Amino acid sequence: MKIIGILLLIIGGIGLLLSSMMFGDIGLAAAIGSTTAILTGVGFLKLNKLLGVRLAS
Repeated sequence: MKIIGILLLIIGGIGLLLSSMMFGDIGLAAAIGSTTAILTGVGFLKLNKLLGVRLAS
């Protein structure tokens, strides 16, 4: 899960940079999608930390 979270953060960051170069509705849709990827990546990393603590104890 940690690898998936890190990959989502990287892809979301690249997508956010690329969306600033796009015009109109396409740029807005790309920004929304990349923001969703970043938030999902953060969620995966938090879940990994939570499950790691529960499994260790």
